[in-house]
Amino acid sequence: MDFLQTEFSFTLPKGYVDETGTLHKQGTMRLATAADEIMPLRDPRVQQNPAYLTVILLSRVVVSLDGLKMITPRVIEDLYTSDFAYLQEMYNRINQHGANALQTKCPKCEHPFEVELEPAGE
Repeated sequence: MDFLQTEFSFTLPKGYVDETGTLHKQGTMRLATAADEIMPLRDPRVQQNPAYLTVILLSRVVVSLDGLKMITPRVIEDLYTSDFAYLQEMYNRINQHGANALQTKCPKCEHPFEVELEPAGE
């Protein structure tokens, strides 16, 4: 039986700091649906600034972040740029390849294997 992984855990490189000063680093992102990519196009913020699409999109697919009740566009806006870039890259990997890993091979024997990606400095 085939198994489709639809949620992927992550650790942000720096972490989101909420209004109380609490640091949130561990989270989960789910695979995107067609609606996740289409619905934000109707948002006036996206119509005014197409770059905002990524903010809305990530707020839809990041399903948890260390106990936060909701992942809103404001949470995504308040991420450090390295965390924002990490989530963008992860979004692309899991939705294009179905995994948060890269295919590579041993430089000596050329045996292929996957490497699970983690933030720099982990």
